[in-house]
Amino acid sequence: MPFTLDQLNAAPLPEALQMLDGLYEHTPWIAERALGQRPFVSLAQLKHAMTRVLADAGREAQIGLIRAHPELAGKAMVSQTLTAESTNEQTRAGLTHCTPEEFARIQQLNADYNAKFGWPFILAVRGPRGTGLNKMQIIEAFERRLHGHPDFELQECLRNIHRIAEIRLNDKFGFEPVDGQRVWDWQETLARHSDPGYGEQGQLTVTYLTDAHRACAQRISHWMKDCGFDEIEIDAVGNVVGRYHPVVAGARYLMTGSHYDTVRNGGKYDGRLGIFVPMACVRKLHAAGRRLPFGIEVVGFAEEEGQRYKATFLGSGALTGHFDPAWLDQKDADGITMREAMGQAGLCIADIPKLQRDPAQYLGFIEVHIEQGPVLNELNLPLGIVTSINGSVRYVGEVIGMASHAGTTPMNRRRDAAAAVAELILYAEQRAAQDGDSVATVGMLQVPNGSINVVPGACRFSLDLRAPANAQRDAMARDLLARLQEICARRGLRHTLEETMRAAAAPSAPPWQVRWERACTALGVPLHRMPSGAGHDAMKLHEILPQAMLFVRGENSGISHNPLESSTADDMDLAVQAFDHVLQQLTNAS
Repeated sequence: MPFTLDQLNAAPLPEALQMLDGLYEHTPWIAERALGQRPFVSLAQLKHAMTRVLADAGREAQIGLIRAHPELAGKAMVSQTLTAESTNEQTRAGLTHCTPEEFARIQQLNADYNAKFGWPFILAVRGPRGTGLNKMQIIEAFERRLHGHPDFELQECLRNIHRIAEIRLNDKFGFEPVDGQRVWDWQETLARHSDPGYGEQGQLTVTYLTDAHRACAQRISHWMKDCGFDEIEIDAVGNVVGRYHPVVAGARYLMTGSHYDTVRNGGKYDGRLGIFVPMACVRKLHAAGRRLPFGIEVVGFAEEEGQRYKATFLGSGALTGHFDPAWLDQKDADGITMREAMGQAGLCIADIPKLQRDPAQYLGFIEVHIEQGPVLNELNLPLGIVTSINGSVRYVGEVIGMASHAGTTPMNRRRDAAAAVAELILYAEQRAAQDGDSVATVGMLQVPNGSINVVPGACRFSLDLRAPANAQRDAMARDLLARLQEICARRGLRHTLEETMRAAAAPSAPPWQVRWERACTALGVPLHRMPSGAGHDAMKLHEILPQAMLFVRGENSGISHNPLESSTADDMDLAVQAFDHVLQQLTNAS
């Protein structure tokens, strides 16, 4: 019989420690120290307590734990001296049935990794869903991480050890993250649809109103029907809208959702997680025959990324009344206008103005989103509370100097445009760091007609500035523009600078942020408040409704806009539970 949390909380220490035996390979002191923090309100709280114990133990103890683990398909497997838990995990991954070629490749990777880092490669081979990675996925992860920095790899090994312990703990307590697995499966299935030229290469790209995009909309709408939504439509801009009616007609609705388009060669969870988490909640309400005092409107926004056309936030912009008719004449790379694409998709352009929502009919807007960053991953936290979506401003510019011979122009007589921009880049890095939560990026850098033996006479660059508040962003921009002016004057250069985009910050509405915080606290997840550096549909809905976001931890350093973007079924299950809790808070307040 599986253990229960009540049993663990009430048991004498030796008995409780026996319940947690085997979570960490040959290292019982982690569980023992964590048990000193009883009682636990959830397995999530216990899991985090154990991560804190190890974090506080120091580098020597951490490396000792890593070295206590067996190599994948290594000597311990061959000699059958693995622990029962490790045997089960490596068997599930097929490592006990390698071909001679696979076995030789893994053995070489083990040797190379150990020689470089001084400890064995650790990977949670049961993977993000808990059902197991295949051998190819394991080898690919091995090869990728072999090139990592030692400090990063140390932490990545520890994160995988915690994931291994999480799955083992679930097994001991008979817990299966069913809702998280369902959300994970929906995302994996939806990722089968990809634009031509990408899908054939195993890459995920879904841009506005392509065949793959329309297939995604149909798939989401069918799943909404299966979940029990009362009304489902694909609206005039391609948004997939599902409505679950309130117990009393005429009551207001809670709006939620995110986008289902992707960047080119992107990840499976960006945006889509925020559609499927509330869908899972509605599915449970429908299965239980429950109606709430308010309705739930889940929107799969058709476009957020700006990949096919220059305009962005088309889907959420239509709901806020900010769809610009001039966008219809924009052309994609093949010369197809947005108007033509909408016509081919069977959308009724004349109905776009009718999509504007009346704020009086809504309680607010909430959005769940994968973090798209490393913070939660590094803190070993599954969820984070978004305090504000950063305001941003972008520029493109050029510094103009004088091209001259690299060999005959003395250093004190150069008018080097690239050196000036390099100085600006270093200052941007320093200036953003002063704020603690501002970011500044020079993502494009080009010396036109550059040559190895010519002092650069011109240098083109971009500048992307973001901060949680408009005033903070603007102060950083003023300082950077003033420094650019000073650099050019000192070096005898001139410059041009064009502002290409400005977006206001979208601070979370305090009452709605508090609801997410209460949900996390109830789940036993420590509160971590953080700004969002990326833009989201919530930024647009912020213009007409109070909004607040919940971040979900990403794996692989939280990487996003990348095929390695990932999250675990356990973390997504917690997101579903947090969403359920917010629904209950709203119900209690009605």
